[in-house]
Amino acid sequence: MYFYHSNQSNMPYNLLKGKKGIIFGALDEKSIAWKTAMRCHEEGAELLLTNAPVAMRMGEINKLAAAVNAPVIPCDVSSNEDVLNLITKAMEHFGGGVDFILHSIGMSLNVRKGKPYTEIDYGFNAKTLDISAMSLHRVLATAMKLDAINEWGSVIALSYIAAQRVFPDYNEMADAKALLESVSRSFGYHYALKKHVRVNTVSQSPTRTTAGSGVKGFDGFINYAEKMSPLGNASSEDCANYCVTLFSDYTRMVTMQNLFHDGGFSTVGVTEPVIDQMEK
Repeated sequence: MYFYHSNQSNMPYNLLKGKKGIIFGALDEKSIAWKTAMRCHEEGAELLLTNAPVAMRMGEINKLAAAVNAPVIPCDVSSNEDVLNLITKAMEHFGGGVDFILHSIGMSLNVRKGKPYTEIDYGFNAKTLDISAMSLHRVLATAMKLDAINEWGSVIALSYIAAQRVFPDYNEMADAKALLESVSRSFGYHYALKKHVRVNTVSQSPTRTTAGSGVKGFDGFINYAEKMSPLGNASSEDCANYCVTLFSDYTRMVTMQNLFHDGGFSTVGVTEPVIDQMEK
């Protein structure tokens, strides 16, 4: 079966001309946040980049900053003070509020320590949930308090279908993504009423990023998802393009949704390629 992937260069349409945004989580060129920042820049947006101090030391965010002409502000999203500092400095930099935010943040201490799901350390788990999910609440609450997101702004958090279905090796991150999606819905309601700000999660195909590759059995898993998706797995470039549309004014009435961006994987029961593989 032939799978099409759109890896061609994109013609800019100025969909984000005049808009200002914050991108969380760009680690290196493989990351979805990195690709999204590049596409937002190409579509005319002004950006501010941020990541955890440790991730900034490990990654190449300064290279991205030069490419998109954006300042970089370190931020530990588990720290109220750091998030307040980030949002305050973003408003100072832009001379006002922002129009969009990308939350591309996930970290599992139990996975890092090799602990199976049935034997997780609850202290590690609390940290995982705080960084991977409640950080979205912290960012939104701080932004609301400072009136930092402009009317009809858009916030996207990246999720995964393990929030709804069991993928054993995804471990506690499945719980983190479920909580992330719940925060998006709940806070999305309040921000819509207060300022017409929309908040959504994008449930992306398994993607070959530095973070994703740390999941046990990732190669077999990504190949399975490819065979289970009628359109094939959505690439990080495809996800970046989708995020651009969600940041644009063409999706102003979409909020509190978990939007599957996975080539059809989330709706399929079985496909011919999977059956063929099982019968070999």
